[in-house]
Amino acid sequence: MIRKVILGWILLIGMGNVWAQSDTTQTKVYTTAQLQSEIVIDGLLDDPAWSQVDWGGDFIGHRPEYNVAPSQKTQFKILYDAKYLYVGVRSFDTEPDKIARRMSRRDGFEGDFVEINIDSYHDKRTAFSFSASVSGVKGDEYVSNNGSNWDSTWDPIWYLKTSIDEEGWIAEFKIPLSQLRFADKEEHVWGLQLTRRLFRKEERSTWQPVDPNAPGWVHLFGELRGIKGIKPQKQLEIMPYVVGSAETFKKEEENPFREDGYELNANVGVDAKIGITSDITLDLTVNPDFGQVESDPSAVNLSAFRLFFREQRPFFLEGSNIMSFRTSGGINNLYYSRRIGGKPQGNADADDVAYIDAPNQSRILGAAKITGKNAKGFSWGILESFTNREYAQVIDTLGDRRKEKIAPYSNYLVARAQQDYGDGKTVVGAYFSNVNRFNNNENGLELLHDDAQSGGVDINHNFANRNYGFEFKAMVSRVNGSEEAIYETQTSAERYYQRPDNDHRSVDSTLTTLYGSAGTLAFGKRSGNWRWTIGSNYKSPGLELNDVGFLVQTDIINNWAWTQYRINKPTKLFRSQRYRAYIESNLDFGGVTTNKGGEINMNWDFHNLWSAGTGLWRQGSRISNADLRGGPSITYPGGFNYWYWFETNSRKKISFSYNNSYYWGDEDFSKNVNFRFSVNYQPTDALRVSLSPRVSHRRNALQYIDQIEDAEQMHYLMGEVQQQTYSMSLRANYNITPNLTIELWAQPFMASGQYQKFKFDSDTNAGEFEDRFLDLNTQYVYDEDQSYYTIDGYNGLQFDDPDFNIVEFRSNLVTRWEYIPGSTLFLVWSNNGGQFDRSEKNEFSDLSANLKGLESTNTFLIKYTYRFIL
Repeated sequence: MIRKVILGWILLIGMGNVWAQSDTTQTKVYTTAQLQSEIVIDGLLDDPAWSQVDWGGDFIGHRPEYNVAPSQKTQFKILYDAKYLYVGVRSFDTEPDKIARRMSRRDGFEGDFVEINIDSYHDKRTAFSFSASVSGVKGDEYVSNNGSNWDSTWDPIWYLKTSIDEEGWIAEFKIPLSQLRFADKEEHVWGLQLTRRLFRKEERSTWQPVDPNAPGWVHLFGELRGIKGIKPQKQLEIMPYVVGSAETFKKEEENPFREDGYELNANVGVDAKIGITSDITLDLTVNPDFGQVESDPSAVNLSAFRLFFREQRPFFLEGSNIMSFRTSGGINNLYYSRRIGGKPQGNADADDVAYIDAPNQSRILGAAKITGKNAKGFSWGILESFTNREYAQVIDTLGDRRKEKIAPYSNYLVARAQQDYGDGKTVVGAYFSNVNRFNNNENGLELLHDDAQSGGVDINHNFANRNYGFEFKAMVSRVNGSEEAIYETQTSAERYYQRPDNDHRSVDSTLTTLYGSAGTLAFGKRSGNWRWTIGSNYKSPGLELNDVGFLVQTDIINNWAWTQYRINKPTKLFRSQRYRAYIESNLDFGGVTTNKGGEINMNWDFHNLWSAGTGLWRQGSRISNADLRGGPSITYPGGFNYWYWFETNSRKKISFSYNNSYYWGDEDFSKNVNFRFSVNYQPTDALRVSLSPRVSHRRNALQYIDQIEDAEQMHYLMGEVQQQTYSMSLRANYNITPNLTIELWAQPFMASGQYQKFKFDSDTNAGEFEDRFLDLNTQYVYDEDQSYYTIDGYNGLQFDDPDFNIVEFRSNLVTRWEYIPGSTLFLVWSNNGGQFDRSEKNEFSDLSANLKGLESTNTFLIKYTYRFIL
């Protein structure tokens, strides 16, 4: 079977070579001029100054069909002076009453819009993007890696006005040169691209033709010429903030920390953006506050591994793609900014503690981020951050108060550099991080690393007119600490050196330093209808990144290959189609094949603007080195995962989406069923409401529960879990103006798990499934009063009832008013409540009833920021 798939792929790869494209499209040029008279930004384009230059135009279709005449005509003009770039775009429309005027907050990209991309470095890899929706909403993104990364968290200051008339609509831009980066020279040539979106037809047209199958974006731009005598502008913006908050919760008269039922706080801080030179920008924050940031969604984790939550804090979001250095595909990364200012890892809950009041986050005292790129193609980013030492306030059983340290002073340094060669066809980069913690000596902090370093180099090279390319990465890590800390690292879920069948690594309790490495090598075809990649990566057992990165598991050698066929040209049935196949095989460093499988999936876009897709994954037998939490590896049967989804036309007032997936394990050991349904309602251009309920059922016959030791051996307890999860996400966005928005997010979450058919491990890698465990049958008795089980015949071994019921509700209501560009007022209400119990009432009706009486914490916050431009 695998051999046939590989032979088929070789055939596809050979066929793909036939479609290798070379770029023969002529580069278009627009010549601008220096402004001779004043322009008033009013969205009308009636100022005499606009007559200084000719119209640019002749847009060409990009999607759904390339190189055809677009449905509507588009023209533009560009002027400049010593401080600003002026752009006027006339979007003709023969049916102006059908122009989509949907509102959104900044970077929402709703409705009809036009976009200008400016490669002011002219490095053919990076660009600054400015978008204008017909409703006057601004969008801006920093484009990197030749169009593969679009960072919408970049929020420069610029000015926009739009208008609608009988010929269509107009957008008038005024972009400060201080928001761009360019070399100091007499005459400039910049990369230039303009894009128009016709919302009702989901049609894109561009000024410079770019084939959707091309291997990149920025390097194919047209050129902006005629800019002379301008000087790079040094940016200096200071943004102080003041915030006040009130938190309410249930009164606990016996608890001195909660006896009032409320808590008041105030805080101040400052952010700054400073142009050190024309090439270097410093972002600075002192005592930042992120109270306006949305809460993380609820989740239940029954695995051995960490959960990943996306970064949402603005300071760390902006430019995060510059710092990123992934070990391979997925979430494993040498840089994960949520480690900075995370939850304190110490534990002050000693035996004599009666009441405790502890912070949820380590306060960031200050952070600085320096980014830059020079005319020779060298770019870099440096992040330095320092977090506070944190204490828990404790009252002991005698009524005495004391402070217990639960987080040390910590310093985080992250640096990333890249050098372009050959107009960005080759990029060579390096990464380094260093974490230092101070005075780790109590309350479990001695288990943290005193210091941690990671570093890497990478090369991304494109050849044959960028149609082919390869990627190489090499990474190393080092962590240092006490013997207890390094023992904890060796025995943690990422590596489990202590496994009894681990014949290639063992625990060394005398170590104070641990080293590891990782690497990736991949080669593939990056353009045309046929694309493919074949590659391999590894993570050595000693690799450790979680001090300032994200790492799920080590001891993996992953080999993979994929191929995809794209049809971007409309056919009789479809606007576009994609077909993809993927196979992989994993080994550990002992040479044991731990995983193998293959996938096919298909996606279609229809002429009625609906879309759909389906896929099938065949999982071979799998060996887990982690599921028994340091016990022996265990072999699971294979299985099938099948999914399908569809979405209706989102341009309608009401639209729907549906997603359904099934997993069937061989030997009937596992079954997962997931349903997700979303409905979106847009009654007006300013209001959008979406509701997304989700239901999942999971059954696993070999779910790990606990480790129980008797006089003879350690037993690894497993059981069959029946887990039900119900959740719903509600979002409502109301745009009073483009700069004044009200946003609501709410999520009720309910989950239950019931265990039965308890088992002990046996020969966990036996050939026959039933030989891998010892079924306890009815050899256990449940004590309802004490909520634990006693196992007969094992000298009275006991284990706690593993059943669970979880009910949570989280919500954020945020009013955001950007009263002048760059200055914002936030009004925030957050509600968080949760309940955990082992009740046998686990049906949906029982769980949902608990939502009504849920004890919640409410936080009310007002945050005022003002941006000074100096």
